[in-house]
Amino acid sequence: MTARYHTLIIGAGVMGLGIAYQLARRGVTNVLVVDRDYLTGGASGRNGGGLRQQWATEDNIELMLESMTLFREMTRELGVNVWLRQGGYLFLLDRPEDVEAFTRSTQLQNRHGLATRMISPREAERIAPGLSSEGLLAAAWNPSDAVVFPWSVLWGYAEALAAAGITILSRTAVTALEVKGDRIAAVVTDKGTFEADWVVNAAGAWGCEVALLAGIHCPNQPVRHEIFASEPLKPWLDPMVVHFASGLYFSQSMRGELIAGITVPSHRPGQYTSGSSYQFLSLIGRHLVRFMPRLANLRILRQWSGPYDLTPDNKPIVGPVAGAENFVQVHGFAGHGFMMAPVVARIVADWLAEGKDHPIFEHYRLDRFEKGGGEKEAFIIG
Repeated sequence: MTARYHTLIIGAGVMGLGIAYQLARRGVTNVLVVDRDYLTGGASGRNGGGLRQQWATEDNIELMLESMTLFREMTRELGVNVWLRQGGYLFLLDRPEDVEAFTRSTQLQNRHGLATRMISPREAERIAPGLSSEGLLAAAWNPSDAVVFPWSVLWGYAEALAAAGITILSRTAVTALEVKGDRIAAVVTDKGTFEADWVVNAAGAWGCEVALLAGIHCPNQPVRHEIFASEPLKPWLDPMVVHFASGLYFSQSMRGELIAGITVPSHRPGQYTSGSSYQFLSLIGRHLVRFMPRLANLRILRQWSGPYDLTPDNKPIVGPVAGAENFVQVHGFAGHGFMMAPVVARIVADWLAEGKDHPIFEHYRLDRFEKGGGEKEAFIIG
């Protein structure tokens, strides 16, 4: 017999697990989560754990204000230490056009209650000891932004789902979607066929592949991003530091490691492969030492890559699509799905369990690209 569920979620990353968790909180436990890889095997287990409220568009600012509140409550709620540290985000700016853009966005963030402010290079040096501000024109600083340990969040969600009786099938590939009329009638996997009232596509950078199984074309393109972790150092750095022009970012974990990444220009959208490269190490080494000379002799312990899931306007695709009314898309977060997952999961679960509407479904509809796309989000790190 084919098993039947209220909701079947494709993708056991932070978004998929978060939606399942929020459904369980609403009393919906007849839920199945499937993933073709292992827990933390995708982008959710390969990111730097940054949580920021500094954005250039109102919808993203509002989402992250709510998401930050949910992250602050997560350790108590899940009973797992997610190592949240609100050390702030410090954006380093050395191009006049970036200073102008961040000045405008700072004013927008202030109107939404954030304490973001533009500061001088000297002030940036005081916030990040050892920082070299040579060549900088200004910086943008928000003290309430944060970092978190990503794996703990996924483990916490997984343990909560197990306690609620919700099954996660890892190493389970979706091979087909059976479409009848305007609905997904069944999800076919290499472990069996499952029916569901709702099917959620939370497959991240592989979301377009999943959607295509239902004949739905999405404009997302995965792009490879690389990151490293260093030897533990004596704690000295509170904020996440970002050089906006290059996409360099680095922060210090609560264990003392330096976590850092940078955009490698030759990594083009649509060409994602896993693995590591010397090109990344060479590029990040030059930029890191430029801004933090004390790290010249830093020893790197490990490096890895993960996918950003880019849409043309750098905003996600969320909600149902024409021709498949029970097939909900939740992907395309441009490398920032982890930080937005708690609030997006809550909104999607409200809709699946209780039919509650939210402006997100209008802002992030797939068919917006047929009309030219929405307001483009410029503040994409990496």
